[in-house]
Amino acid sequence: MSSVKTWLLEIRAPFLLVTLVSVLVAVSVAVYQSYHINALYLGLAFVGALLSHIAVNVLNEYFDYKSGVDFKTTKTPFSGGSGVLPAGLLNPRSVYILGISCVAAIIAIGGYFIYAQGPLIIPVGVAGIITVYFYTTYITKSPLLCAIAPGLGFGPLMVLGTYFALTGTYSLAAGLASLVPGFLVSNLLLLNQFPDVEADASVSRRHFPISIGLARSSLIYTALVLAAYLALIISVEVGKLPDLALLGLVTLPLGLLVAMGVRKYHNQIEHLVPIMGRNVMLTLFFPLLMAIGIIVS
Repeated sequence: MSSVKTWLLEIRAPFLLVTLVSVLVAVSVAVYQSYHINALYLGLAFVGALLSHIAVNVLNEYFDYKSGVDFKTTKTPFSGGSGVLPAGLLNPRSVYILGISCVAAIIAIGGYFIYAQGPLIIPVGVAGIITVYFYTTYITKSPLLCAIAPGLGFGPLMVLGTYFALTGTYSLAAGLASLVPGFLVSNLLLLNQFPDVEADASVSRRHFPISIGLARSSLIYTALVLAAYLALIISVEVGKLPDLALLGLVTLPLGLLVAMGVRKYHNQIEHLVPIMGRNVMLTLFFPLLMAIGIIVS
C-alpha cells in the first residue's frame, strides 16, 4: 500500500466532507447577509476547520491504538477505526505528531484571526482545541459530553468560528443554522458507536449505547433527527433564515427512513451497516441543501 494511500486512510479522508459542509453553512449565512467574502479569510478558515477534523481523527486513532480498543472493535465501513495502526502500516508516534502538528497549525491560524478580526474568536477556538485533543481520553468517559461534543464541534464551533472569521462578528442566524449540522453530526457519532459497545466498554468508555443500551439510544437518535428538522423550520419561521433554506426538508423522507431503520435494527449490526451509510448521506445532504437554499436567496 502506498504511503499516500495509507495516510489518506489514517486521516479518514472520505469523512472530511463533513467539514466542507459545515464551512459551507457558515459561508451561506454570511452571503445571505450580504457580507463580502474575503478569499484569504475563507481559505484560512477552511484549512483550520479541515485541520481540526484531521486532528481529531488521527488523535482518536492514536489513543484508540494505545488503549488497545482498536484490536477489539468490529470493523464496519463507518466505525471501528481505519485499521492502519493495528496493521502496523504507520508508526504510532508519527500519527501522534501529525495530530499535534495540526493542533499547532490551528492555533497559528486562530492567532491570525485574532489579529485580523478581533479576540472574540478566542472562546470558540479554545473550546474547539479542548474538544479535539481530549475527546478520546476524557470526553468519551461521560455519556452526555460524548453525545454533545461531536455536534458542538462540527455545528456551533465550526460554523460560528468560520462565520466570525469571515465577518468579524456573530449572529443568531449563523447560530441557528449551525444547529442542523450539530444535531446530525452528534447522531453520526452516536450511531457509529452501536457496533463498538463491548470493545468501548472494555476500555472504560461511557457513551449512551453503553450506559443506557441500544434501544434507548435509538430513541435519542430519532429525537436528534427530529430536532435537526425542527431547528430548520423554526429558524425560517422566526425570520432568521430565508424560506429557501427549507430546501433541506427534501431529505425528510431519508431522515425518517433512517430513524425507523435504527429503531428496528438497533441490535442487529449486520442490518444496521447499510443504515449507517444512509445516515452519512443524511448528515451531508441535509445541511448542504439548506446552505444552497440560503445562498440562492
